[in-house]
Amino acid sequence: MSQITLRGLDPKIEDELRRIAKKTGKSLNRIVLDMINKSAGSEKNPPANSLRKLAGGWTENEASDFNDSIKICEQIDEAVWR
Repeated sequence: MSQITLRGLDPKIEDELRRIAKKTGKSLNRIVLDMINKSAGSEKNPPANSLRKLAGGWTENEASDFNDSIKICEQIDEAVWR
C-alpha cells in the first residue's frame, strides 16, 4: 500500500481532523481516507462497516436514546453493596 505525506496543512484543518477522529473513534488516517474517497466519488465502506447491512446499525439518535434508557442500570445500589 502506498503512503503520502502532507506538508503545509493548515493547523485549523489539522485540529478539525483530529476532533472528528476523536469524536468518531476512528483513526486520523481513516478520516482522511474517507474524505478523499468521498470527494473523488469512490467511497468505499471501511472494514468496520462491512457487516452493517447484515447486522444492522443505529443512527446517532438511536444510540443516544438507547444509552439514555440504560443509565439507570449504571447506578449502584448502596444497600446491596454493604
